[in-house]
Amino acid sequence: MTRNSFTPGVPRRALALPLAGIAAGALASPAIAQGAPLRLGLMLPFSGTFASLGENIAQAVELHLNERGGRMGGRPVQVIRLDDESNPANAVANVNRLLGRDRVEAVIGTVHSGVVMALVQASRERGVPLIIPNAGNAAATRELCAPTIFRTSFTNWQPAYGMGLALGRQGVKRAAWITWDYAAGNEAGEGFRDGLRASGGEVVRELKLPFPETNFQPLLAQIPGLNVEAVGSFFAGGGAVQFVREYAAAGLRDRVPLCGSGFLTEGTLAAQGAAAEGIRTALHYGDGLDTPKNRAFRSGFRERTNRDADVYAVQGYDAAQLLGIGLDATRGDPTAEQPLARAMRAARIDSPRGAFTLSPSHNPVQTIYLREARGGLNQVIGVAAEALADPGTGCRMA
Repeated sequence: MTRNSFTPGVPRRALALPLAGIAAGALASPAIAQGAPLRLGLMLPFSGTFASLGENIAQAVELHLNERGGRMGGRPVQVIRLDDESNPANAVANVNRLLGRDRVEAVIGTVHSGVVMALVQASRERGVPLIIPNAGNAAATRELCAPTIFRTSFTNWQPAYGMGLALGRQGVKRAAWITWDYAAGNEAGEGFRDGLRASGGEVVRELKLPFPETNFQPLLAQIPGLNVEAVGSFFAGGGAVQFVREYAAAGLRDRVPLCGSGFLTEGTLAAQGAAAEGIRTALHYGDGLDTPKNRAFRSGFRERTNRDADVYAVQGYDAAQLLGIGLDATRGDPTAEQPLARAMRAARIDSPRGAFTLSPSHNPVQTIYLREARGGLNQVIGVAAEALADPGTGCRMA
């Protein structure tokens, strides 16, 4: 764990333990009046498979903090990093460490959907503001929604819905869906099916294998006999690299076009090489978005990191933007739950992806772009879905 303070030497706020009959806001107010730093926890993977994702999110958060002079709501911000290693088994202990020993007052996290559920539970039970900068599991902003839980990324349903919608508009009537049999793949499959159905098509077969197995051959062998016009899929990381390569090697690429949620080719194009050329995906960010905000963001991120920004960096940057809006409205008091939530819910975020708002369940209402893999880029070629909100099924905001 590391601590980055934008205001070295400023005294830390004393831990406010729950006391019967005393409101949390009353305990926090003296510290705020004394100018104590706001302790912001970044619970992200800084090692292991998703380390680069966590680092890009964190760097983008700190980029926005620098743009704000290191302050939110008039308070200096102290960033406390915690490496969650994308390990659900350690999630509860890590959350307790952040909220207990490290006394953080707001949290941005995380990447892994299994890990984020511990943060969701803590936010619901303890009222700590949580902004999710990646994990796409739908429950966090559906049946487990809460006034203190916000997302600046996506639900797994959203990009896949956009892809299905675009596919149907292109005249596709019959498609198959291939994925790992786990929450992310199944939620994406639901979105793909809903989008395709909304534009006149149908998913005639779903092919799945256990996560994280990569024996794709038995599934690929079934595709020629399905009489489908396209195959949609959800894979990510190394699994996506292998799947795309094997799809092309099986001679399917030119016979049945492959498409999917944007994570099929996000961050994987270099390894996929020529096998990915021409694959269409849908996501809320892509290469070639030529707007002043995106140009400035990419320039600032590259200057800071010597890397190109990606969708993960965008989501982290917007998490910091959203938190800043809430804290500015409460003069730096993260325990002022209602005004904080009201300001964040009403926000219009000027994002590198394009401006977005939030749904009643605190999920982005955003443009889903249609992209095509060309020469190592996920080039934006159009819009798959405009102002798309997650259904928010089961959300009953307290």
